[in-house]
Amino acid sequence: MFETVAEVELIDVMGEATRDESTAIAQRLLAVGELYARRAVEWAERNLWCADPCDAVAAELSAAQNISHARAIGQIAYARALRERLPLVAKVFIRGVIDFRMVLTIINRTENVDDAAMPALDAALARNVEKWMRLSGPKLRDRVDLWVAKFDPAGVRVPPKIDDSRYVEIAETTVGMAGIWANVHAADAAALDKRLDALAATVCENDPRTKEQRRADACGPLARGEASLGCQCGSQQCPAVSERNAAASAVIHVLAEQSTINGTSDAPGYLPGFGILPAESLRDLAASAKLKPLVVPTETTPEPGYRPSAALAEFVRWRDLTCRWPGCDAPAAVSDIDHTVPFPAGATHASDLKAYCRTHHLIKTFYTGPGGWTDQQLTDGTIIMTAPTGHIYTTEPHGGILFAALGQSTGELPTPPALQIPETNRSAMMPRRKQTREQDHRDRINAERRERAELIAEEERERQAWLAANYEPPPF
Repeated sequence: MFETVAEVELIDVMGEATRDESTAIAQRLLAVGELYARRAVEWAERNLWCADPCDAVAAELSAAQNISHARAIGQIAYARALRERLPLVAKVFIRGVIDFRMVLTIINRTENVDDAAMPALDAALARNVEKWMRLSGPKLRDRVDLWVAKFDPAGVRVPPKIDDSRYVEIAETTVGMAGIWANVHAADAAALDKRLDALAATVCENDPRTKEQRRADACGPLARGEASLGCQCGSQQCPAVSERNAAASAVIHVLAEQSTINGTSDAPGYLPGFGILPAESLRDLAASAKLKPLVVPTETTPEPGYRPSAALAEFVRWRDLTCRWPGCDAPAAVSDIDHTVPFPAGATHASDLKAYCRTHHLIKTFYTGPGGWTDQQLTDGTIIMTAPTGHIYTTEPHGGILFAALGQSTGELPTPPALQIPETNRSAMMPRRKQTREQDHRDRINAERRERAELIAEEERERQAWLAANYEPPPF
């Protein structure tokens, strides 16, 4: 594309693209802020709903941008900060002369500043931010904190306690593999390190794997509570052969075609949360796994009652694999089973059932009707959603895409009768929060401001004590 472009023009393209990128992000966030402001007024009485206006707007953002609910919630937070607390910085941002990295730092470092001090701080930051683009992350943070301290010392962010940053994350890396990232107590880490070494050492000296590979493989026995790692030397006289006494069991579910298990096909399988598994990995798992056929519904006669049978619910969850809301990847295994056409007009049948995570189930149920969300389900599980703005989004069942047998039609259902909804206050059925999202946010800020105020007071006490002990007035 740029093979014939001169170097000077390449530099110009980079600069213009960078400015355009910042302007585009600013425009998106300002649009998010405007939509939230309108919805907040329209749904002001719903702030104590479990699925509050913030969740409802996030559902619209998820569908429009094909992003997760959590990312949409984050965008709302950034958009509100720019609109309500940093409008002058937002004007600089939309010109494209500062980037999102800087804006995000400013939003985070000014979050605890008192509302009364924000206009002056916003103006000061807007005057200076263009000069800070070359600063590194730590230097930029320090520069913003310096200005925060000038206008509201108690608003300077308190460093998080080291102990609060603990986590363990496990996620797919490449096909058939996963990565583990963690921040744990040092003593626990040392114990885990030694335990992996001990398990890796339970094989004989002829095992072909490296120590690093054996430590990685030892995670399986460790998770299952087994006392040893299976040796791969291949010898029937292996001195390390021992029974795997499972002190505890961990059950995982894998979806695969029977032909792959039989060895007549190399079609991959699927491990929820980790994605595609190669055929070889599937056959290794199947050698010691309990195999259970998944029944694909063929009857067009609906099941009686509201709750689907275990077999029907199992099929729906495997067909969908995730929440069916656009952009949502919440596992179907922990999602609700929703009737697309509400029961009893809608049928308890695969052609009228799908998986929604709890948040999106509540939004579909309580933000529906004229001016709300509506959805339609096709017989192959495809969902066609219409947003409050009239935009239409289509999602296909992930399992049905990966496995043709799950994506086939489950049968046409009779046209449901018109459902007469009684005139009742349906909102009374919505689960409630103990306090609003705003109150939760304010409580966190107040707690951190108190901690900063205590640190300032302690520093002043130490300074006064030092002066009392060391200060000598000049002679007169």
